[in-house]
Amino acid sequence: METSLENIGTLEYVLDKYSKIWSWKITGDRAVNMITRLVTEAWYGENVNEVIVPDTIENIKQIKLILDRYPLDILSKSVWQRKIVKTYATKPILPPIKHKLKRAKTGPQFRGKLLNFQKEGLDFLLKSSGNALLADEMGLGKTVQTLSYVATEKQTFPLLVIAPLVTLHNWEREIEKFLKKKSRNGRITDSFSPSVTLIRTGKSKELPKTDIYVINYELLFKRFDDLSKVGIKTLVCDEVHNLRSKTTQKYKSVKKLAALTSVLYRIGLSGTPIYNRGSEIWPIVDILKPGLLGSFKEFCGYFCYVNDKGKAIVLENKRASLRNELQKHVMLRRKKSDVLKELKDKVRYKEVIASDTDYYLEELDKIWKKLEEEQKTAETEFSKSASYHRAIQSERQVAGIAKLPHVINFVKNIMEIEESVVVFCHHKVIHKLLHESLQEFSPVSIIGGQTDTVRQDQIDKFQKGESKLMIAGIRAGNVGINLTKAKYVIFAELDWSPAIHRQAEDRLHRIGQKNTVFAYYLIGRGTLDDHVANILVDKSYEIDAILDESVDNYENKDKAELILAQIQDKIRSK
Repeated sequence: METSLENIGTLEYVLDKYSKIWSWKITGDRAVNMITRLVTEAWYGENVNEVIVPDTIENIKQIKLILDRYPLDILSKSVWQRKIVKTYATKPILPPIKHKLKRAKTGPQFRGKLLNFQKEGLDFLLKSSGNALLADEMGLGKTVQTLSYVATEKQTFPLLVIAPLVTLHNWEREIEKFLKKKSRNGRITDSFSPSVTLIRTGKSKELPKTDIYVINYELLFKRFDDLSKVGIKTLVCDEVHNLRSKTTQKYKSVKKLAALTSVLYRIGLSGTPIYNRGSEIWPIVDILKPGLLGSFKEFCGYFCYVNDKGKAIVLENKRASLRNELQKHVMLRRKKSDVLKELKDKVRYKEVIASDTDYYLEELDKIWKKLEEEQKTAETEFSKSASYHRAIQSERQVAGIAKLPHVINFVKNIMEIEESVVVFCHHKVIHKLLHESLQEFSPVSIIGGQTDTVRQDQIDKFQKGESKLMIAGIRAGNVGINLTKAKYVIFAELDWSPAIHRQAEDRLHRIGQKNTVFAYYLIGRGTLDDHVANILVDKSYEIDAILDESVDNYENKDKAELILAQIQDKIRSK
């Protein structure tokens, strides 16, 4: 609810001077009027608009009925909390609706294979006629299920993907990986993918004819007029909880786009659907399936009460019914625990994010010139090898700094899942900047140079849930510690050695970890990260076979020369 409601009275726990028993005193004209209708044994107090109610279980229930709808200023908060906890037994929770879903077959335009639960996700989208909220937990493949749908349903192109800035390049990559090109005459071309226009500027100009448009939420209102002219048929809102406030420009722009006559399908994706606060789920559903939850006023009147900050909160006894209403008509929600048998123990993703390529290439030029000078003056093979080592490490640090602002955005985005997360980095400067930029999450740290006592204290705080974010040096935090509280690990920097990454992952994936571990390798676009990630994460995300027992070292001159040749090639081609 957008405006705050004033308190209609006060509630206080008092010793009644006449009966000498502890009772509830309610003041305020409206509050007194309501309570005297609900409680037959109430009596009037000493002052006007004041009533005394005996402290019984039934009376507390009646008072709570009023509080659920209308705010009272509770003057005896601790007593009230104790009383209502004792009054109400745990109510039976409605079991979530189980859809009878089949394992749908993907259309010819889809490239790749779906897991069984993802095929059921495709079936749900098909049965929902593409107007749905896909709310699977993070890591279960909402993107690939959505792409399988647009490749299977008829008349889905042009497609508009609206997503957070940090995920735009990943959408490009996933489109290229999973979709085949379809020509105007209907012919499928295996070797090509649909054309993609990535919109990165707010300056208005005519958009080219293309199969898929990708834009971030912040630019949408600036390019609304251009997008409204290209005949969008499918609207995909990634991380759709970005639209939970109906007063923002981005919400208003998406709402107008969704209402265009050309738009046939509207799909929202979010691993964190929010429906405890009614004012946040209603705008999302109203875009995907307008009218399903009625008007905002009707929705709040049935499902919500207004808290002391004027926010519409879903009533406790209505939350299960709202969830079932959503699942019945618009939302598919699977948790990892539901599909654990189909998931691998560890799932690895390459996530392409933006980076400052101008800075990166300038620094590479300096690294290369310094290396050339050192190689000329090196008198021994050891000196040459040490020079290679320094150059490789310098490149890794420069790549880390170049993508850092986008790494921070990615971490903030993933922290919305409200799960424990470990972020691994390599260089102390990156560690320091991450720690400073993510202070809002009160992170704990593992870094070289800590005493054993300090390190263990940081680990204990993380394992006990006192902090949901751990920032760890990849070599300081890769052995001898237990971080099983977390299911998600983010590699902010990539080390050249696959074994180092495996050891870091295994801080989470060890005895005591009952969940699949999801590892995200953040790749700075335009850096050598992609080459490094290809070593670390192969196409099937199963790299254990190539890791073996050995750890690469920088004395491998052939490997070092290959890496440095790539550095030189990047500099020359800039």
